[in-house]
Amino acid sequence: METLSRRLVFGVSMLCLFAAGGISLAAQTEKLRTVTIVSEPSATVWIDDVRFGKTTNDGKLTIASLSPGRHTVRVRCDGFGEVSKLLPPTHSGEFQVALTKTTDKAELAFQEAERLALVDRDKAAEAYRNAIKLRPGYLQAYLGLARVLSDAGDYDEALKAVRDLRRTKPTNAEASAVEGRIHREAGEETQAVTAFKRAISEGKGFEPEAYTGLGLLYKDKAEGFGSAGDFANEAANYVEAAKNLKIALKQLSGAPDSVVLYQLLGLVYERQKKFDEAIAVYQEFLRLFPDSSEAPTVQSFIDQIKKQQRSQ
Repeated sequence: METLSRRLVFGVSMLCLFAAGGISLAAQTEKLRTVTIVSEPSATVWIDDVRFGKTTNDGKLTIASLSPGRHTVRVRCDGFGEVSKLLPPTHSGEFQVALTKTTDKAELAFQEAERLALVDRDKAAEAYRNAIKLRPGYLQAYLGLARVLSDAGDYDEALKAVRDLRRTKPTNAEASAVEGRIHREAGEETQAVTAFKRAISEGKGFEPEAYTGLGLLYKDKAEGFGSAGDFANEAANYVEAAKNLKIALKQLSGAPDSVVLYQLLGLVYERQKKFDEAIAVYQEFLRLFPDSSEAPTVQSFIDQIKKQQRSQ
């Protein structure tokens, strides 16, 4: 998974409380471990394709909320070849991921496209296409191209990029999640739900982008039904929104992309009048992100809910 704006928020200006039994957020995080990825300075780090950020000038990135079990660490840095490495299920502390300088023209073109995607979508699309030309079937370049075209509102070309990708990789969870995103942004709800659910199936249940997309889609539908006075469908869609956002948060394991989702899930609970659940979500956010610029706002949400509860 890539950056927040390009991966998960899907147009929002931006862990199952979590299983069927309603386990609390705190209980889900008791067994989390701290791992520090050590690589090149300013290298981007993904865990199981979820972006956790960049290493600092000393080449380190500390992840304090990693769930138990085996994970795949992927590291990319400009001018170096990308490396994926398995993280053992019980490993804590520093984890070295050595990178090697690259002269691969396709990889360098892809890295250029990734940089340009933040500042110039047209030039980024051109660079992604160049990477694909240099390396036919370049999965990440096709996905990047689809995302940047979708961000630019060119949904037809974005879907074409996904179709072209599938000629090489017919089954790919991320491609299906990207397709779902494109359909959602184009207002095609039925196609979006189908693509997101296919992504979850292809990812064998792990696809936080797709769960996020479903959560946001159902939240939007609930708001629409509420505005129309259809309160039964409003309630039903809020239930679906909460269910999918909870799963997405659990799978993100405290990654930066989860910052906005905590607030969205809390908001959904508030609209359901599930105030204790909303408070639990906001408190978990403060535990994981105490230094976030959003922390004072989230604390104010808790204070407002408690004030409302006392007045009832």
